[in-house]
Amino acid sequence: MPAFTLVTLSGQSLSLGGQAGKPTVINFWASWCVPCREEAPLLREFAQQARNVRGIGVVFQDRADAARAFKQEFAVPYPSVLDPQAQTAINFGVAGVPETFFVDAQGVVQAKHSGPLNRDSLRLNARKIGVSF
Repeated sequence: MPAFTLVTLSGQSLSLGGQAGKPTVINFWASWCVPCREEAPLLREFAQQARNVRGIGVVFQDRADAARAFKQEFAVPYPSVLDPQAQTAINFGVAGVPETFFVDAQGVVQAKHSGPLNRDSLRLNARKIGVSF
């Protein structure tokens, strides 16, 4: 899996390498993306209820102010990082948003979901990294 170090919407540095040892769900999203808006409440619920998992949002081709407003509107509890030249998206092979990657505790991508998640697809893919929801 591609490693990255990017800046969060709150201005702190976040490195994927710093997430090792814990299953991680990486969601590529944008404020202008209607399906991203549809899945945001479910991802918030997952982040609040699932145990032993980290969530990371990667802002895809969006303005920082619009992304901050989205994060506030949907009360997204996990950090989101800016990907200014979309290099992280390119490295992950993202074709469009939303796209979500399920990474196990060893840093191996176990599942990729293209399009908006629903409760069943989120449960199924989370199980692949040892997380129940």
